[in-house]
Amino acid sequence: MNEMGREEEKDRNGVQVLARAATILRLLAADSSGGLTFSELVARSGLPRTTVHRIRGALEHEDFISTDPATGRLHLGPGIIRLAMAKRDLPTVVRPYLENLSRELNETVDLGVLDGTHVLFIAQHPAPQRSLMVVSRVGARFPAWCTANGKALLAQLSADDVKRRLPKRLETPGKHTVVSRKDFFAELDEVRRTGLAYDREEHHVGICGVGVAVRDIDGGLASISVPMPAARFHQDSETVIAALLRVRDEVQTALKNG
Repeated sequence: MNEMGREEEKDRNGVQVLARAATILRLLAADSSGGLTFSELVARSGLPRTTVHRIRGALEHEDFISTDPATGRLHLGPGIIRLAMAKRDLPTVVRPYLENLSRELNETVDLGVLDGTHVLFIAQHPAPQRSLMVVSRVGARFPAWCTANGKALLAQLSADDVKRRLPKRLETPGKHTVVSRKDFFAELDEVRRTGLAYDREEHHVGICGVGVAVRDIDGGLASISVPMPAARFHQDSETVIAALLRVRDEVQTALKNG
């Protein structure tokens, strides 16, 4: 085979790999059950296990796929979500509002999106001056059913979609209690009514939080939340809630007009 022929074959192989990677990403994007196992991904893609394994490794390296350490299920990673937001760049649009809220309250403010059964943190503004503050990290994933930002986002979905995303057992890591689905859906109804979602030491002992959802003009959802030590939250909850609702409205207006 001459040099031109080798180049054409290399191009064909490259296109084939890209097409297969796109297939895998589309399958993960279409899933609403909380992620796919590796075996499920192989079965649905119709590709050889070795091929899926190789492409999965490359996509994970680029942060386009992430693996839930608790379940082993595969999800779209923060890298692909950042690409999806590149046109709109949601974190950039809302950054001034979140920075102002963080300074006003002197608390950490988070921005998150749904990723299967979890909330993915895509931006954070730590408290400017606090010796005791709550900080996760950008790229971290927390269970949606026991966090303020997760509940705020789940409340925007249909009941069927929420059911598909929930694990069979709704255990709160902080309190080590099991929440009934009836009680959880009643709580989501209250979130829809008030626009406010709460984490009352459910995810982590000693930490409370309140969150709200915002919707982009293209239908994309994100959550703004303020986590803080429980004692401080109970003292200042009314102030935090009023400021968060105001900023939610400001952000919603900015997204609508942007």
